[in-house]
Amino acid sequence: MAQSPLIGRLIEAFQCLPGVGPKSAQRMTYYLLERNRQGANLLADTLHEAVQNIGNCQRCRTLSEHPLCPTCSNPARDASLLCVVETPSDMQLIELATGFKGRYFVLMGHLSPLDGIGPEEIGMSDLEKIFAEGQVREVILATNPTVEGEATAHYISDMAHQYAVRATRLAHGVPLGGELEFVDGGTLSHAFSSRKDL
Repeated sequence: MAQSPLIGRLIEAFQCLPGVGPKSAQRMTYYLLERNRQGANLLADTLHEAVQNIGNCQRCRTLSEHPLCPTCSNPARDASLLCVVETPSDMQLIELATGFKGRYFVLMGHLSPLDGIGPEEIGMSDLEKIFAEGQVREVILATNPTVEGEATAHYISDMAHQYAVRATRLAHGVPLGGELEFVDGGTLSHAFSSRKDL
């Protein structure tokens, strides 16, 4: 039996999601069409509304329905502390897992010259304007512990020092509850060299 062209397009559309291959996309398509058309309509309507109405915060660059996100528009947040993250999901994770009460700056990526991603593509001029305002005392660099994330952190650290802003980096090392036997050599080496007094 030949497949409907529209079903084929829907299966292909689902594959734009990370980690969704042809089989998963096919399962989602047939589930929505066979068993949950109401859910499919809700998904379609919500996705359309989100794409039309969600942009970027004018200050921190995270995803927001308004010119300023709730974090940037909250006067109770400490403007002297700025946490720099790579993605909005990293920002959300820090919000949920920590008691951080400062502000954020979302890069929407990291420096990657091989991929054509330089300082302008990740908003470094916007970040420099925030440093120039003189409110930030400390910038917490929460980029990923990858080669690109480390390079991005060093770039921001150099910029921060030009404005007398203290730059700190999230600690990396052995995970809480982890066993040394299962930690990779690079992580263990970094943790060993970054040890602290007890």
